Amino acid sequence: MAEEKKTAATTPRAEAPQSRGRSPRGGRRDDRRNARDDAPKEFEEVVINIDRVARVVKGGRRFRFKALVVVGDRKNRVGVGVSKGADVQTAVSKATDVAKKNLITIPVVNATIPHDAEVKVSGARVLIKPAAPGTGVIAGGVVRQVIGVTGINNLLSKSLGSTNKVNIAYATIEALRSIVPRDQWLAAEKKSAKSTTKKEVK
Repeated sequence: MAEEKKTAATTPRAEAPQSRGRSPRGGRRDDRRNARDDAPKEFEEVVINIDRVARVVKGGRRFRFKALVVVGDRKNRVGVGVSKGADVQTAVSKATDVAKKNLITIPVVNATIPHDAEVKVSGARVLIKPAAPGTGVIAGGVVRQVIGVTGINNLLSKSLGSTNKVNIAYATIEALRSIVPRDQWLAAEKKSAKSTTKKEVK
């Protein structure tokens, strides 16, 4: 009897059979984590400002949130959107969708813009100017946040007039929209025409 007890104590225990298709640490949770899409986003989203707005109704005030969002791909596309929602997350997502539907393409030359531009929207006036390589983005507040998601690395800017963030954001977008590529300048067309005539004369 003593020998039988010793052999029973020394024999290893039989391992519990594992269920099929499951890992011992709870595979379902790990599978969900692995199935998550880790692909980089096409656009970078920046929330510039969130305001709480109220609407007066018969029973009192109804509060909502207004979000100002800028999206860009850090190449040459950027857009600004404003939207309202019952909570902050809803307002931000709706504003992001609006910004993606109103993207503009910026003619970037050597990481800067080809010429000056000044635009006034409502009471806000924004001036942007090209800068030499190594200058960086000399801008503040909303203008810097809008330029930060574009492919522009050297820029001089000045925000004049109103300090309303929505108007400044729209003024910056309109200033970028008004930029004309270098190959579409009238002076460039004249120069190309002169060069062709000289070649014909020779």
